[in-house]
Amino acid sequence: MKDGIARSPLFYVGDKYKLIKEIRTHFPPAIKRFIEPFVGGGSVFLNVEAEKYLLNDIDQNVISIHQMLCSYSYRQNEFFESLFSLIDSYGLSLSYLRNDIPDDLKKAFPKSYFAKYNKETYAKMKRDYNTGNIDNKMMLYVLLIYGFNRMLRFNSKGEFNLPVGDVDFNKNTFVALDDYLRLVKEKPIEWYNTDFNTFLNGIDYCAGDLIYLDPPYLISSSEYNKLWNEENERGLLAVLDKLSERGTRWAISNVTHYRGKVNELFLNWSNKYNSFPIKSNYISFNDNSVKKFNEVLITNY
Repeated sequence: MKDGIARSPLFYVGDKYKLIKEIRTHFPPAIKRFIEPFVGGGSVFLNVEAEKYLLNDIDQNVISIHQMLCSYSYRQNEFFESLFSLIDSYGLSLSYLRNDIPDDLKKAFPKSYFAKYNKETYAKMKRDYNTGNIDNKMMLYVLLIYGFNRMLRFNSKGEFNLPVGDVDFNKNTFVALDDYLRLVKEKPIEWYNTDFNTFLNGIDYCAGDLIYLDPPYLISSSEYNKLWNEENERGLLAVLDKLSERGTRWAISNVTHYRGKVNELFLNWSNKYNSFPIKSNYISFNDNSVKKFNEVLITNY
């Protein structure tokens, strides 16, 4: 944990790890239930205190990994033993515990030696995962950790198809997992796997609830945002208007300007609420570069 902030061990695209310290200054001081329809990697809920957590994501694999990790929250030693055993069984590098990379490989490929070393064994694990009859979420987690930009990406056949990345299980990964397993023990969590509309309309709201939303960004072209369109955006904003009429508190993160594009729909809608600028950047899947956004947090309280 760095500066009192825990990072999600999923290292999710659009992760709010670097922004949560600023974002949560705009949250109410007391929260009964913290509700997230787009939980993603979970860096927000990990760093928010509440009596209970209702956490949803439409991606079944994301929720399944969270549930797998939570199932080990009281068995941390068993978790790491199983995880390291799986990594070792495929011969992947494990820089957290040892130096597996030959010096000549490091000299020949100073910026990509992890990818060169793990390429074949990673490909074998990927084939085993895609052809296996067992739904092995720990194996999927390892594929994520060793994959390019640590993403969950599948093809039209439902096969995991992320290439190997220049990264392995390092100290940062261990710290993120250790923090996660420790923190979720103290958090009463209910996990959901459905669309935001079904999730938000299925809750019996009460005083003290706070909904935090970090939906896909309409004007961004990142992998995570591909399935989000204007119809989704309008539907979400309509739901939030109805929740405001009920007196239910919410806060939503979004991007208003990016690469010459302007989210006029969101900007016009947000004028009736409170708006706070948030400094933001993210790593592009396409070229691994840092992309700067004009990100805002909108609240109705």
